[in-house]
Amino acid sequence: MCGKLFCEHSSHSEIIIMGKLALRVLYRNRDLNLNARNRDLANSNEAGRITQEDVVCSDTHKMKTYKNLYPKLCSYKNLELAFRKASKGKKSMFYVKEFEKDLQKTLQELKEIIERETYIPSPLTKFTIRDPKTRLIRKSIFKDRIVHHCIVNILEPIYEKIFIPDNYANRVNKGTISAILKFDEYKRKVSRNGNLVPHALTNNMVRGYVLKADIKKFFDSVDQGKLLEILRRKIKDEKVIWLITKILKNFDNKSKGMPLGNMTSQFFANVYLNNLDYFIKRRLNMKYYIRYVDDFVILHENNKFLEDCKIKIEKYLMNLRLELHKDKSKIFPMYKGVNFLGFKIFYHYKLARKRNVIQFLKRLKKLENMYCNGEISREKVVESVEGWFAYVMWGNTFKLRGKLAEDVKKILSKNVRFYRHPKFERQSTLNF
Repeated sequence: MCGKLFCEHSSHSEIIIMGKLALRVLYRNRDLNLNARNRDLANSNEAGRITQEDVVCSDTHKMKTYKNLYPKLCSYKNLELAFRKASKGKKSMFYVKEFEKDLQKTLQELKEIIERETYIPSPLTKFTIRDPKTRLIRKSIFKDRIVHHCIVNILEPIYEKIFIPDNYANRVNKGTISAILKFDEYKRKVSRNGNLVPHALTNNMVRGYVLKADIKKFFDSVDQGKLLEILRRKIKDEKVIWLITKILKNFDNKSKGMPLGNMTSQFFANVYLNNLDYFIKRRLNMKYYIRYVDDFVILHENNKFLEDCKIKIEKYLMNLRLELHKDKSKIFPMYKGVNFLGFKIFYHYKLARKRNVIQFLKRLKKLENMYCNGEISREKVVESVEGWFAYVMWGNTFKLRGKLAEDVKKILSKNVRFYRHPKFERQSTLNF
């Protein structure tokens, strides 16, 4: 009716004027919405940081909280499960054999210690590994590792519900291979199934860019107070928080850092960076994002857009007392190849990284010396190299694997004075 009256009583020029006014109102409202969104993204405190409270996903604000978890954590059933997990693949180790001599009694004693809140973790053992990056590992004794599993057994089902699918570290049905396969999927989407750049010289010169980033000294930089604050948003059982605090404080620095080597550290890394995942996926609207512990990649067709995202991520990380590694956080055209999880990934193929191959050759030389001196068995040599071969086979490494397999065969063909127990006759998946 209103539309009819408008048409009957308005001249043509009035209709045009009123139409322009309506459009102006529409555009003004749209601009206001866009400005509000931009202000939200750029919202900074005095130090220029994007405030975490403004960017935490709505799910975490309205998240379900959990109470009375401690009795379940201390239960004999949970301790028994924790023992099985902690001893998996280590049944032959002397400390496992010692612990399970009177398993029921030992677990019951540990249960009572945790229930009475008198548990004190033992000092960590330190050692250095090169894989190929030099890392200082801190290892807990077996009893403490059981306690770590007890905690993760209870917290993991709670947090798994809010972890994003593109977080691939230390999770069931995830891992490095799944992350690499997801990268392959994303590179096809960003390049629109391999569309080439103008004047491409090879079929690998596809469109698209990658932000490859690394958080600087992540495990040594985690703010323990901030982590406990994040945990308290969901875990409302102070006894559980007390036990977690005991484990966190069992470190050189009592306020910052987590021991690289503890299972709890791997799990808490995902908890600590979960809000960063939501910030990148929901606020920055990055569809093609993959994180593995403190390494992550974002794929996009526009490099300027990635540069803007990188600035916003750097600001957001200030809330977590973290920063990106300047030398390892850069934007590359996809056709130049991306170093990710041990491979140099191009569009049509992926190669094992040179430094990983060099590190494997060093390890193989060490194994050769130990084997020739009778310190390890043939079975142990094969077991030590199988994992590496199984991983690099996911790349285009047929010739490389063939050459290295020949090197391993030469080592195993040497005559050594070593008593081969029948248990060493296990069949290998590799034909050495």
